[in-house]
Amino acid sequence: MTDPVTSADLELIQRIIPHRYPFLLVDKVRDIKEGKSAVGIKNVTFNEPHFQGHFPGAPIMPGVTIVEAMAQTAAVMVGAHLGLADKNMLVYFMSIDGCKFRRKVVPGDVLELHVEVTKERRKIYKFRGEAFVEGELAAEAEFTAMMDLPQE
Repeated sequence: MTDPVTSADLELIQRIIPHRYPFLLVDKVRDIKEGKSAVGIKNVTFNEPHFQGHFPGAPIMPGVTIVEAMAQTAAVMVGAHLGLADKNMLVYFMSIDGCKFRRKVVPGDVLELHVEVTKERRKIYKFRGEAFVEGELAAEAEFTAMMDLPQE
């Protein structure tokens, strides 16, 4: 029996989820606990394409990309736990609930994305996510996603 995966670097992340630049929004995932919770890390940099227009002279990370980064963290957590590297898993949002934004996220920030599974049924997972910058809550949401593997 192999040891459980407790972290994912960029190389493993890309083997689990299909996202690529400019839409890969998580740099690493750590503290993966039995597919139940994990912490994603997103280094926010000025050269990301959304900052050209959101907003000129006052760059702010769009809230939807913060939620997407939480979802990518959740997908990596589940995929790592289930051994889905190189399996071409796709992940689809089904719902986003109770989403709130508490502070701006700007270039230079390090976003910590705390996610946990709240419910699981077959390929459907419900998660709770919180995004922090320097310990301060920046965003929170509950979201549901379907993990889809191609037929073998």
